[in-house]
Amino acid sequence: MAPEIPRFAPGIELPPYTYIPRRSPHPISDPAGHSFGRSPSPPLALVDWQQSVEYCHAVDLFNHGYYWEAHEEWEGLWQVAGRRSPLAQALQGLIKLAAAGVKTAAGSEKGRRRHASRAAELFDQAAAAPAEIQTALRRATGLSLEQLALWSRAAACEGEWISMPEFEQPQQPIETPRCLFAFRLLPGGA
Repeated sequence: MAPEIPRFAPGIELPPYTYIPRRSPHPISDPAGHSFGRSPSPPLALVDWQQSVEYCHAVDLFNHGYYWEAHEEWEGLWQVAGRRSPLAQALQGLIKLAAAGVKTAAGSEKGRRRHASRAAELFDQAAAAPAEIQTALRRATGLSLEQLALWSRAAACEGEWISMPEFEQPQQPIETPRCLFAFRLLPGGA
């Protein structure tokens, strides 16, 4: 039996399915989508991962196989971070890693490789920031950027880091999303 994946925002329900392009209803624009008609609150600046419900929810989404949804959560935080700061680079790396999961689920090896490679580059760039910024990044994300870069490079190059599940026919929601990466994001070393 596989160990239970920890939840960082347990008060927020996971969606009933994960969005995979051309295989399930678009969550926002399709009336059958799991988030249709919802208007999310704008996120606050990410300073400490433990204080950010949006960040913790995105980690939960990623760890449970909701890659498109994790991408969307992190994108709001990335925009608030200014899109160019070391924190924005780290968040964009998470966005690209989630996009690699979407591409994997959609069966695009080329897309997986491209997004995972870009994620590694972004994590490397953020990790090259001065020491005082590194401390702030660790507090903000709870994650090792160096480890994220390694996992991203492995996801870009090694098929053993990815498992390709069989999915249902197009336009049918995926009832049980699957974790496609052999690693989990565990802020704070949980």
